[in-house]
Amino acid sequence: MSHVSAPSAASSADPSAFPPPFGVIPGAQVRQVTSGREREVIRIVEDAYRLHGTGQTRNPDSYFLTFPDRPSSRIIALPASVGGDVDVDGIKWISSFPDNVARGVPRASAVLILNDTRTGYPFACLESSIISAARTAASAALAAVELSRARGARPTRVGFFGTGLIARFIHTYLVGVGLEFEAVGIHDHADEHAKGFRAYLERSPEKGRITVHATPEDLVRSSDLVVFATTAGQPHVTDPGWFDHHPLVLHISLRDLSTDVVLASHNITDDTEHCMKAATSLHLTEQRVGDRSFVAGTLFDVLTDQVGCPADRTVVFSPFGLGVLDLAVGMFVHREVVRDGALHTVPDFFSELDRYGV
Repeated sequence: MSHVSAPSAASSADPSAFPPPFGVIPGAQVRQVTSGREREVIRIVEDAYRLHGTGQTRNPDSYFLTFPDRPSSRIIALPASVGGDVDVDGIKWISSFPDNVARGVPRASAVLILNDTRTGYPFACLESSIISAARTAASAALAAVELSRARGARPTRVGFFGTGLIARFIHTYLVGVGLEFEAVGIHDHADEHAKGFRAYLERSPEKGRITVHATPEDLVRSSDLVVFATTAGQPHVTDPGWFDHHPLVLHISLRDLSTDVVLASHNITDDTEHCMKAATSLHLTEQRVGDRSFVAGTLFDVLTDQVGCPADRTVVFSPFGLGVLDLAVGMFVHREVVRDGALHTVPDFFSELDRYGV
C-alpha cells in the first residue's frame, strides 16, 4: 500500500478527487487516534445522537446473518447515513462468535466501510472492533453522566457484570469522562475472566476498592451503577428485589434482564424502535404486555430535557447500538489520519471507470 497526504476534510469531499483514493486504516491507527481522547469521542457520539434525534440520519434495521450449525454465532450488517458535518454513508460488518472467548480471543471482529455521499463510492475501510468498542463505551459513559444528572446524583460504586473488552472500554470511558468510584465490583461466570479484569483495574489509574463478587446478587446490591456487558442470549437476572436500592443500570448487552425487572424500572433507550427486535429484554417485554408504555424515552429526550429520570426508581439504559455512531467515530478517525498525512491507500482500487471501456 502507498502513503498519501490529503486535505483535512474527507478526501472524498473534493469534487476533483475521482475516484476517491481508497484508504485502509488498521486497528493500530484507530487506537492511536482514539486513545486518551475519551471526552472527544464522547462529544462526537453525543453530536451523532443529536443529529439522529433531529432526523438528520438514516439508520435502517440491522441485518443478521445466522448459521443453523452455529446457533450462538452471527454476523451483523449495520447500514447507516449521517448528515450534518459528518456527511457520510456506510456500513459496519461485525461478527459475534461467543466461542472465541474460550479460545482466549475477543468475541467480536469488525470492519467499517465509509462511502462518499456525492458519488456513493467507498473511500475507506477501517478495522472496526476498536471503533465499535469506543462508540459503545462512549454511549455508556454519556448515558451515565446524563442520566445521573437527570437524577440529581452521581454514582460512586460501579459494578461490572461481564468482564470482556467492552467492559474494559466502558471503564476507561467512565473514568475518562470524570466519574470517580470509591468501589468497583466485578462478577463473571468464569473466575479467570474476573481475575483478568481485576488485574486490568489494578494496572489502571483506578483508585476505588476492587471486589470480586461471588454472586450476581451481591454485585447488583453493592453497586449504584451496574454495567451489564455479557454474551447472554436470554434473560438471567430475574429478581426485581435485587434492585430495591434503585441503581442506574447500563444494560449494554441487552438480554440480561427479565421482563419483571424491565417492568419495575424506568427505561431509556438510544432508539426505541431498534430495541424492539432480536429477542432483547425490551422486545420480550413488549411481546408480554403488548405495547411500549414501559419505555420512558430515549437518551436524546434526556439530553434535550424532554424526559427526566426519577431517583426513587431503577433507571435502565438499553442501547441497541446505532450504526450512525460507528460512522461518526469512523469519520473522525479517517479525518485525523488524513490530516496527519498517514492514510494508507490501495493504488488502482477502482479500475473500471470508463462507461464504454475506452
